[in-house]
Amino acid sequence: MSAFPNHSNRIHAPFQASNSPVKNTDIASMYDNSRLKPRKVPIQLRNTGDGGDGGLNGKGSRLLIDTRIRKGPFFHLSQEAGAWCYQIYNKTYHPRAYLSPEEGGPNMEYKYLTEHVTMWNVAVERQIQVIGPDATKFVDYVITRRAELCKVDKCKYVILCNSQGGVLNDPILLRPYENEWWFSLADSDIGMYLQGVNHDGRWDCEINEIDVAPVQIQGPKAPALMKDVFGERVTKMKYYDMIHAEIAGCPCVISASGFSTELGYEIYLQDATKNAEKMWNTMLDAGLKHNLKVIAPGHHRRIEAGILSYGADLDIEVNPFECGQGWQVDLTKDAFIGKDALAKIKKEGVTHKLAGLRMHGGEPITWYVADFYHVLHEGELVGYVTSAWYSPTQEANIAFAMLPVELAALGTELEVALPKLYSDSPTVKATVEKTPFRKPAVGNEGTGLKLTGSKL
Repeated sequence: MSAFPNHSNRIHAPFQASNSPVKNTDIASMYDNSRLKPRKVPIQLRNTGDGGDGGLNGKGSRLLIDTRIRKGPFFHLSQEAGAWCYQIYNKTYHPRAYLSPEEGGPNMEYKYLTEHVTMWNVAVERQIQVIGPDATKFVDYVITRRAELCKVDKCKYVILCNSQGGVLNDPILLRPYENEWWFSLADSDIGMYLQGVNHDGRWDCEINEIDVAPVQIQGPKAPALMKDVFGERVTKMKYYDMIHAEIAGCPCVISASGFSTELGYEIYLQDATKNAEKMWNTMLDAGLKHNLKVIAPGHHRRIEAGILSYGADLDIEVNPFECGQGWQVDLTKDAFIGKDALAKIKKEGVTHKLAGLRMHGGEPITWYVADFYHVLHEGELVGYVTSAWYSPTQEANIAFAMLPVELAALGTELEVALPKLYSDSPTVKATVEKTPFRKPAVGNEGTGLKLTGSKL
């Protein structure tokens, strides 16, 4: 048997509730021909939750799947692909593991990501549309970079800060049209925030979430797969380019971006609630010859790449200068939210900053960090690990940690307290190292790395 099985064994039956007169395959036509209440993002009407028909008698540790938390348009397709662990992200269920421990777990998913090509359900990256005559002025006011630097058919990694300089979100910002922008969100509800900023109609624009949901296609074979589906022009895209396209007759936007710095793309499917299967199954079929595998976002790979995860490595109480994002703050801009606070922080300097750590010892970390591991220096608690995983290429556990600036210098020797699962000793030794731990694919270095020479 091949080490990289195909997707021919698609399972449909378990995810259709037995008492529903509407089949999941009829969803698209139902949304088009119904008396349902019109919504910009339709209500999820697929019967795909809580272990199929398990209900109260479902077995094992439970994650309640109900109507209060959204599932996103690809949830049932992730179930078919074997997803077995979920997290709540942007008020949406987010698949975080597909391959079982017996199959190699996330480390085998890493193998697909770095040697072949993978598809990720990242519908949790909710899309907030800003559209209208003043859309560009509004966007410029809420981000710390200059909006006009992002031309039509381009996208940028940006941050939004509050009035104290804390990071509210670090989304990808897309500009599909002259007066239209999409915020592809990290894990915080920026849609309501943006509506609040413009509560008095100061800017002539409309702000809404839209029914657009992305998947990421990541890995060294991504260009070949995307060429098979979308044609030669995809392979000519540069990092953060964007194009309009169709897949199986469904409109979409494609960006040359992703959460891995492997070669990769994001397919933003429009009218995603009804078009989900058309896009997903088209990619699965085209991906067979490329060893495509559906996996979770590769957090081991993104840590190698120095990519931050909102809520873990940064949040509303972390400012850009503490987490390697100072290059994003353009204080020559006119007024923008957080400008005065950020100017003061830059002038006074920060007391703490995020740094990369390489650990020396301990068993490989093979699962998400459940707690903020303690970081010690000469027996004193001085910081905490925000993200960590075992890196196959570095042959070591690597991490990000929030540290006092005097201990964030390269080469500083520290200790990390790991759970007993990974170490019998109270601590393992660690050294502050330059990030990224692993170089990105050629062309995917990004502005921050080019400007500063380091991710953190």
